[in-house]
Amino acid sequence: MSKIRLVTVGTGYFSQFQYSAWKRIPEVELVAVCNRSDEGAKKIADEYDIESTYNDFGEMLKQEKPDLVDIITPPVTHLEYIREVIQHNRANNSTAIICQKPFCTSLEEAQEATKITKDAGVLLVIHENFRFQPWYAEIATHLDHKKLGDLYQATFRLRPGDGQGPNAYMERQPYFQQMPKFLIHETAIHWVDTFRYLFGEVHSVYAQLRKLNPVIAGEDSGVLIFEFTSGMQAIFDGNRLVDHSADNCRLTMGEMTLEGSEGTMQLNGKGELSLRQHGSCEVTQQPYNWQNVGFGGDCVYRLQRHVIDHLTGTPEIHNTAESYIRNLIIERAIYESAETGAKIIIGY
Repeated sequence: MSKIRLVTVGTGYFSQFQYSAWKRIPEVELVAVCNRSDEGAKKIADEYDIESTYNDFGEMLKQEKPDLVDIITPPVTHLEYIREVIQHNRANNSTAIICQKPFCTSLEEAQEATKITKDAGVLLVIHENFRFQPWYAEIATHLDHKKLGDLYQATFRLRPGDGQGPNAYMERQPYFQQMPKFLIHETAIHWVDTFRYLFGEVHSVYAQLRKLNPVIAGEDSGVLIFEFTSGMQAIFDGNRLVDHSADNCRLTMGEMTLEGSEGTMQLNGKGELSLRQHGSCEVTQQPYNWQNVGFGGDCVYRLQRHVIDHLTGTPEIHNTAESYIRNLIIERAIYESAETGAKIIIGY
């Protein structure tokens, strides 16, 4: 069976995790990388043994005739690149797309990208990898088996500790400082998606947001209250300036508590899960298998492996653009709530 021909565009900080993961998936042949800077493309090509480099995205599509395109670039480029893939697909008729988050620059752009790919019959998956972190997969298994009984409430406390002072974020992702919408649009969107994965659809949101570090443009702290159609409630308590107890504060980026009729489960900063049964003082560890490699428990690999499994015959597929749009609708409602001080009901 021939390998899936993959091309990529983008060589920024986070792309290292994607390139590393692609090289570990044997069904994939990473044949070309595109970047507006020749130097950036060559550096990635040399490091990951990629044969061809381009600085023209359309030319790369024409020459390489890929089966899969991974867009690893900022949101301002997404719609343009997706349109080019659609144009290429009219001739090739076999190209799928993975697109980095944040997905496009606005809900309207994301809706357009979703529509044109759907109309063209092109699979578009958003690279939203937090639901693929192994601790959330394990939590989902516990919830499926009703280990906590009826779930009442969940709380996630985001505490990466990287947002203090004038040099906040400059080492890894300096553009964070200039984002007019930051904590929710860039970071909390991960938990909007993860909460939907674990708890079902969101019925309403209430938000209070603020900016603590004066050197950045957007908000970096806030509290969100989610109500779900199931009746349960979840709280996202985010503060990028404060850290938590962990060897690597970016592993889980915080701590989570889930409370139900039969027990309470906790996720700590080491990726460890513990369970206390209702009425008991005894806390028991819940061991599970995962690898502390790459980013976030190897969640980038797990997402990309999932997409390849789908392309090679597995029916299940997470985070299609069509399903991901609701995350952006919820994001818009969060900002509306913060601006108006009102709880916002999420329509369908």
